[in-house]
Amino acid sequence: MNTGTEKSDGRKQDAPVDIVIEEGETSISDIQWIDIPAIIVFWVLAVVVFLQFFTRYVLNDSLAWTEEVARYLLILVCFLGSISAVRRGGHIALEFFIRMVPSAYGKAMAVVAELITFALYGALTIIGLTLINKTRQKMVTLPVPKAWIYAICVAALAAMTVYSAILLWRKIRQKPEDIIADLDQHLTTD
Repeated sequence: MNTGTEKSDGRKQDAPVDIVIEEGETSISDIQWIDIPAIIVFWVLAVVVFLQFFTRYVLNDSLAWTEEVARYLLILVCFLGSISAVRRGGHIALEFFIRMVPSAYGKAMAVVAELITFALYGALTIIGLTLINKTRQKMVTLPVPKAWIYAICVAALAAMTVYSAILLWRKIRQKPEDIIADLDQHLTTD
């Protein structure tokens, strides 16, 4: 039923145009050596979770260690995967404010935000080192020290600190317009 104010496709005359997002080819060319541990731990986690499911629901006798190991592997996937996100500058950010102010102020806001991020990663690395030195416990179901898990997390935090420092240095040296262009680039690729 066309009332006269609708287009032939059923939309109102003043309705906005549909957003069209073109999908590009998937490429793994951005994967670097630092991303490999996260991928490996992810697949080990998948195997452990499948083993837990299989033994619990098929064999009706679950392996006790799979739940605890899966929990720690998930933590490691998060920390190791965060290295990739920081390296790419892909962590979530409130870009709205940076876009709404003049580009010089936007650059200042982006630099301050990255400085805060860098300081946070650095502080968490130092706190993590203290935690490693104080931890003497082992996992409940396996004779693996929890300090090893914490050490991997702290190593990931240290790597995030380094990549955040690199991003901070780049943002300091970039032109304000280039920072906004980088934000636009992340919109279309992330």
